Amino acid sequence: MRQLSETDRDAIRIAQDPAYARWLAQITATGGCAHPIHLSGSTTTRDVTTGEILHRYDTRDEPGERLSVRCRNRRTTVCAPCSRLHAGDTFHLVRAGLLGGKNVPATIRNRPRLFVTLTAPSFGPVHRAGDRCRPRRDSGECDHGRPRGCGTVHTSADLHVGQPLCGDCYDYPAHVLWHAHAGKLWDRFVIGVRRQLASSVGLPQSRFSDRAQLSFARVAEYQKRAAVHVHAVVRLDGPGGPDDEPPAWGTADRLTEAVHASAHHARVRTPYSAAVGELPLRWGAQIDVRPLNSDGTGPDDDAVAAYIAKYVTKGASETGAGLDHRVTWDDISAATVTPHIRSLMRTCWRLGSLPEYMPLRLRAWAHTLGYRGHILTKSRAYSTTYAALRAERAEHREAHADNLPGTVTDTRWRYIGSGHSPGAALLAADVAEELATNREVAHQELAAAESERPGASFK
Repeated sequence: MRQLSETDRDAIRIAQDPAYARWLAQITATGGCAHPIHLSGSTTTRDVTTGEILHRYDTRDEPGERLSVRCRNRRTTVCAPCSRLHAGDTFHLVRAGLLGGKNVPATIRNRPRLFVTLTAPSFGPVHRAGDRCRPRRDSGECDHGRPRGCGTVHTSADLHVGQPLCGDCYDYPAHVLWHAHAGKLWDRFVIGVRRQLASSVGLPQSRFSDRAQLSFARVAEYQKRAAVHVHAVVRLDGPGGPDDEPPAWGTADRLTEAVHASAHHARVRTPYSAAVGELPLRWGAQIDVRPLNSDGTGPDDDAVAAYIAKYVTKGASETGAGLDHRVTWDDISAATVTPHIRSLMRTCWRLGSLPEYMPLRLRAWAHTLGYRGHILTKSRAYSTTYAALRAERAEHREAHADNLPGTVTDTRWRYIGSGHSPGAALLAADVAEELATNREVAHQELAAAESERPGASFK
């Protein structure tokens, strides 16, 4: 007879508890959150006129005397149910800036809009997937005795893809410092686009904001070589933002030219260091700019929003570039990562000890290889915000609650812990899987019903 594990015994204990049904209802309400936040407290609803208590809720009546709520972590590797919710919010946030909605006028779909991809420069040759990796007639060897070329045809799953041909030749300090300055380089790029647009129509740069406004939403993604590149939606509005039409000279072609020119000229210099020197940092040569046209030509707006939302939920460990938690020097040595990633982390640690790089906090961000920006950032006028989307969801829940007119509710909450026991984690994972399956079935049924609708067409 198989001996039960500690997790199985814990799950059986929870399932046999008289309060299991209520516990299950709480976990279902969190979507099967993998790392819920536990709160203790109460809410009391009173009649404003008489002061009579109409309703009272207290966690002392709950299993474990606590209420569980979502952790809201965006990373799939940490909490898949909450990451799906975050991805949905990101999709609507980006989509609203492309097609309107969420207090953004639908007229923005006719504005100049671009889908832009900016990459990091080369820090040394790495193995590539696809055709022959790096064929050379006279490959020879580098100063460290390693081949300068590679004639192998790697698959995308090959562990060599993204790894340097020679780790000793690879410029790890430049790679790490580029990550640390990527946010500033993006700022220079945006300023450069505004300047290029103003110059192209003979407008003083200081007067650009009087005629037009540049809005954007961008997401950072790690490539196989563990270098961040940026996908961004860039939109040109009038001076009043989404509610204002851009000037007649604000065309997609002119915006495209400005993006190319700014990406080519944007520069940031690192602080001088005796160990590294002063490095000029720039964008890579691979730049992709695609117009998002209202006539349906070019990339699909919904597909772009979904593409950006997908990468927001990916953690560093899921992409193979770093870890999802901060590390010590000993953690770096013990981490299950490629030699390339380990070298980048160690470079962060070494450079982070130098006084000139202290403001970059490289040791604190060694787990993300020196990159310290948000995964998703947007300009203020691009569209709605995560806070507004969450507030809208909360208002929707309140609208469907039994809130009586002429009442007031007092609330008192405090944090008492987080996470699941082993058995609870197993049961919560089953809840999350069942909810995900139900959503998928519902989506399939809606798609089938839509396809059968008179006049429906397939794209």
